[in-house]
Amino acid sequence: MLVRYRKNYEKIAMGLLSFMPNEKDLKQLQQTMKNYETNDDWQLFLWKQDEDFIGIIGVIVREHAVEVQHISVNPSHRHQGIGKQMVKALKELYPNKSLCANDMTAPFLDRCEQ
Repeated sequence: MLVRYRKNYEKIAMGLLSFMPNEKDLKQLQQTMKNYETNDDWQLFLWKQDEDFIGIIGVIVREHAVEVQHISVNPSHRHQGIGKQMVKALKELYPNKSLCANDMTAPFLDRCEQ
C-alpha cells in the first residue's frame, strides 16, 4: 500500500533512498529529502507491507505527467514484484496523467511495461 511521506518517516525514507546508486552520498541524500519536503511538485511515497515500510517511490508531478525520480525496494524484499506494485499504485493515484521516467528510473519502468 502506498503511504504519502510524512516528516516522522524521514529516517525510513532516507534509508530506502540510500539504496539508489545516486543517493549514496549523505549530502546528496539530504538535498533530495529537502526537495521532497519543500517543493510541492515533488511527492514521496513509501510502500507499506504488513507493518513494515519496504519500498519508496518519488515523483515530480507535472501538468500532464508524473515523472518517477526515485524507486527503491529494501534488498531483502527485491524480486517479489514490489516495484511493479508501487508503479501500478502510482498509476491508480494519478489516472489522468502519463507516467514517465528519468535516466535513473527508465530501465526499471521499461521492465514494468512488459
